Formats: sequence, structure tokens, C-alpha cells
Amino acid sequence: MGSTPLASALFAPGPAAGLEDRLMLFGQFVGSWDVVVTDREPDGAETVAEGEWHFGWVLGGLAVQDVWIVPHSRVAGTDRGSIEHGTAVRVYDPDADRWIVSWSGPRKRRFYRLEARPEGEGIVLRGAHDGVALRWSFSDIHPDRFHWRNEQSHDGGDTWTLVQWMDVTRRRSADLA
Repeated sequence: MGSTPLASALFAPGPAAGLEDRLMLFGQFVGSWDVVVTDREPDGAETVAEGEWHFGWVLGGLAVQDVWIVPHSRVAGTDRGSIEHGTAVRVYDPDADRWIVSWSGPRKRRFYRLEARPEGEGIVLRGAHDGVALRWSFSDIHPDRFHWRNEQSHDGGDTWTLVQWMDVTRRRSADLA
């Protein structure tokens, strides 16, 4: 599919002028990534799958949007109905010096609103859904790789359970074809 009026209106070539430094918190991820995602069930069983994650500038360069797909599109014979195909829109609020993140995962009917800020050498997103506290974090961030974690708390944040994690590596230019 070529350029459409929606794509032309949505996508931006880079960060908005004057906010470049602040916008690079998530702008550093713009590009395409491969992921190895591990999901841990309450009984301790773990499922590992390969996926892909694409980040880009949107909304006049004032936001970063991503699309997350599992299993990876290169996996032949995959039951396409089992895909989690979701998106997050990450908008920077300069007045509060925070990011507002809206995640939509329609296949599994997961819709979250989180707030993100840098913490130490990483990024932490916090929110809640149906009484469960959510903490998503980006850590060990390098230009070509990072680690991501999804933790949940059922006791107001006193204890946290790791339910999903990803090892993420940037695709090389040759891999983008």
C-alpha cells in the first residue's frame, strides 16, 4: 500500500522543533526491531515467541507511535488469528515533563493508559487496569538493543510479578527489505 492521505497526515519526518531533546526519550527507538518475547502464566509456564516492533514519528513530530506484532511476520505457517497486533501512541506533555502512553491490543482486547518518565538509565511506564497496577520498563538501552519488562501488582505496588519480558534488537538496514 502506497502513501495515503491518512499516512501523509499521521507520519512525521522527525521530532518537533524545539522539543528534540525531550522527545528522544522514545524517539531513540524509531526504526524496526526484532523481539524475543517470553510470557509467564500464573502457574509458571512460559511461552517464547519471536515478534517485531516498529517505531515512528507521528502527529507533527510531537509523538512516537509503535506497532507490535507477535508472532513475527517472517514465521511461515503461523495461525494469523493468534497474533497480538497492537499499537502504542506516546505523546510528550512538556508542562508535566512526562509521556502519556495509550496502548491498544485489539486482538486480546487489552487497552491501557500509562504515564512514562525516565528513571535511572531506563524508562518506566506506570498505570493500572481493572485494579491491577502495571509497570512496564525499558532497560539496558543501547542503540542496537534493549530489554523490556511487564510487571503487575495485585497489592497496590507492594509486590510485583514479572509476567512478560522481551529481548529486543534493532534490525540492520539490510534486514528492512
